[in-house]
Amino acid sequence: MLPKNNRLRSGVDFNLVTKTGARFTSDNLVIYALPNTSNQNQVGFIVNRAVGGSVSRHLVSRKLRHNFANQLPNLKTNLKLVVRVLKAQNNYTSEVENLMAKINSKFTKTDKADV
Repeated sequence: MLPKNNRLRSGVDFNLVTKTGARFTSDNLVIYALPNTSNQNQVGFIVNRAVGGSVSRHLVSRKLRHNFANQLPNLKTNLKLVVRVLKAQNNYTSEVENLMAKINSKFTKTDKADV
């Protein structure tokens, strides 16, 4: 389970990340990533009504929180992430792993360029 201090909750943070963050897409997910000034990664989820009813949306959120709890320690920089779900899926694990690899490669390249 994703710890509470790793959850993104503020509407201001959601807007900031979705408007100014880098965008990574797959068939069912869009992840926006922005460097975080605090010393921890934070993740927020946007699950639209098109995914299904309330029960379906909450089930998708729980599955994604579990996937991201496993992937957050692998990030090389502290980021704020907003995950937008486009379609309901039984398993998001492979998509999350692929997108997190893309995020890692993008943000490690920018860190090396800044040095």
